[in-house]
Amino acid sequence: MYLRLRQIALVARALEPVERLLTACLGTAVCYRDPGVGRYGLHNALWALGGTFLEVVAPTREGTAAGRYLDRRHGDGGYMFIVDCDDLEARRSHFQAMGVRIVEDIRRGDEALWSEALHLHPRDTGGCLLSVDRHSGGADRQGGYRWAGPDWQARARADLRIAGATMQCADPGATAARWGELLRQQPEARAPGVFDLRLDDTFARFVALEDDRGEGLSVVHLAGADRAAVFAAARAAGARIDERAGGLAFAAGGVRFDLVP
Repeated sequence: MYLRLRQIALVARALEPVERLLTACLGTAVCYRDPGVGRYGLHNALWALGGTFLEVVAPTREGTAAGRYLDRRHGDGGYMFIVDCDDLEARRSHFQAMGVRIVEDIRRGDEALWSEALHLHPRDTGGCLLSVDRHSGGADRQGGYRWAGPDWQARARADLRIAGATMQCADPGATAARWGELLRQQPEARAPGVFDLRLDDTFARFVALEDDRGEGLSVVHLAGADRAAVFAAARAAGARIDERAGGLAFAAGGVRFDLVP
């Protein structure tokens, strides 16, 4: 059995400037643009990083859920935390038993390449929009992942991956406990007011509010063999540099990217 962070989605007012900056910082080209997000009034760009994925979506019309989220959080920022698993039916039953609202229950594709997703109502989860998925590639991180198209592997950067993400919360302990109940994992206190939920080889972290933007996904943690090179690329691209706590970090798309060992 597996349960792991597979994709982080950001939302931006305008796609092109964020896409240009992230492509330079990450040192890899966009692997896919999903025409399916058009039904939600969006367009997108997706990068493949070591079997994990980073996405940016942006509205193409007025009145979208993404646009309302941008208004609510006063600009670009983290939008979705997407995990994948091998027991989606059991998890669907678990969410229903908890009384959690499933706002999207999706299956796309054919026998060769398919993906399923359960989007949970953010008011029932806290933190950010949580999606629990299952994909035709199964446990193989290099296998089929329909949200990234049929040949994303050829455009992937293998030496860099998403190791985790941080949500800022009004009550980080309660939100961590809620996610722990949802995902049937036990959160642990990392430091006073900081809680981690460990997935297979990734994590969700919950911290107190750090600004006036309210709850949301605020940090993406990147791990790779040459994090100094990524940091140098971000600096050269003109990303805002954040050297807090002596670490390597840059800002893009309304979130901080921390480069971790």
